[in-house]
Amino acid sequence: MNNENEQQLMREMLEKTTTIAVIGLSDKSYRTSYQIAKAMQNEGYRIIPVNPNVEEVLGEKAYEKIEDVKEPFELINIFRRSIYLKDLSNEIVNTDADYVWMQQGVTDNEVYDYLTKHNKQVIMDQCIKVAHAVIMK
Repeated sequence: MNNENEQQLMREMLEKTTTIAVIGLSDKSYRTSYQIAKAMQNEGYRIIPVNPNVEEVLGEKAYEKIEDVKEPFELINIFRRSIYLKDLSNEIVNTDADYVWMQQGVTDNEVYDYLTKHNKQVIMDQCIKVAHAVIMK
């Protein structure tokens, strides 16, 4: 995907999303996932934490797996190491979310191809908070 198309897709994702399910969201305020999710919450997005090790983050009930989330969400933001993407992708394709956003440093070209073949629009290796600050200003 060229840079212009990627920018356009990021804008679409940010404009059409009201709720973000965050896989790997920590309840520790010093963690990057927490800081970025909190910033996105402050921008008006609802955050749904997906992490089997926490009960609640940012005032929202946490879910063990993405497939456990029954309420609607448009975007899945991934804060897990790349080695976990293949397993996660099998769960992600079973959701109604149109968008998958892998944070900076999270990449797997096979998973990207798999998700796009299953009608997911994917951004890989980008920080959603930085993109929001640049694109939605």
